[in-house]
Amino acid sequence: MAKEEVIKLFRAVQTDPALREKLNSAPDLETLVKMAEECGYNFTVEEWKDTTGFKVEELEGELSEIPGL
Repeated sequence: MAKEEVIKLFRAVQTDPALREKLNSAPDLETLVKMAEECGYNFTVEEWKDTTGFKVEELEGELSEIPGL
């Protein structure tokens, strides 16, 4: 279920510039997950990492730049 939530978020930021800008302002992964939850996407930091394969240190690019899903 969480994997689907992360994928839905990736798809949403591709079509919603305001959401993308909001989430790109997150200073760290924990904040990004909290902001995503406020927007209706429910997953944990660990679920994010498992789904994306990214570690916190690797998440220096903007969300819209993350390849994959």
